[in-house]
Amino acid sequence: AIAALAAILFSFKAILAKWMYRYGVDATTVISLRLLFAGPVFFAIALYQHFKAGAQRLSGKELGLIVVLGFLGYYLSSFLDFLGLEYIPAALERLILFLTPTVVAVLSALFLRKPITTRQWQALLVSYAGMLIVLWDQLKIGGVSAHALAVGSGLCFAATLSYSVYLMMSGEMVVKLGSLRLAALALSISCGLTAVHFALFAKQPLLGHPGAVYQLSLVNAVFCTIIPVFLTMTALRRIGAASSSQLSMLGPISLLFFGNALLGEHLSGLQILGTVVVLAGVSLVVLPTRKASL
Repeated sequence: AIAALAAILFSFKAILAKWMYRYGVDATTVISLRLLFAGPVFFAIALYQHFKAGAQRLSGKELGLIVVLGFLGYYLSSFLDFLGLEYIPAALERLILFLTPTVVAVLSALFLRKPITTRQWQALLVSYAGMLIVLWDQLKIGGVSAHALAVGSGLCFAATLSYSVYLMMSGEMVVKLGSLRLAALALSISCGLTAVHFALFAKQPLLGHPGAVYQLSLVNAVFCTIIPVFLTMTALRRIGAASSSQLSMLGPISLLFFGNALLGEHLSGLQILGTVVVLAGVSLVVLPTRKASL
């Protein structure tokens, strides 16, 4: 239940972003406000984890790696993701992000010399066939132009690629620091990078927007960022990574119905079919094999 709730809350940030866009704010403002509210919490966690008794001290090289991880995992990936949401439906955005395990498999084969197994090849074929079904449905109904679909999907896939590189590079640091401390450090770095980005490229002020924008940003920070991180950590301790990964599939499924009910996004049988096919493909990667589960 905890893992399922975390997956749904993480996904719901796309709904909140879509609501904020209706008030005329852009992706840079949405991200900046999200981290303005959530950043101090993760910075406090990072400080606590650093100074508590027995905490591992970080070398200069390790600090440099954490800066890179913060850039890739929580700054660049988030920026590209929210930018993509300006063009495509929330349900499609979440489905593209859910391809992360397949992208990690390909990147690991290219850069870590981990061969792609038969099961992973099957996962790639099935999941991307499902994506083609969903994209075809979006073009067929005409709700999104071909240009917007291409740009938005490309941005969200680039976000997926950035986060996949983060996951691939973070393995050693997770073992040393633990996932909570690493996430807190990386998010703190992301806050600093986002502040620099806002100072250099912002087209809108951070203040002066309708009150609903700040209310939605606070909800985004608390319920779609801070709480899901702690829920995920709790779920990992209780049921392990494999079971948590299975329940994360509820994220894309929930957005199909949230997007339809709350945003008026199109929901068709073909879109549901494509989503099921994508989830089936990804499950071949994230679910343990019969032999491994024994």
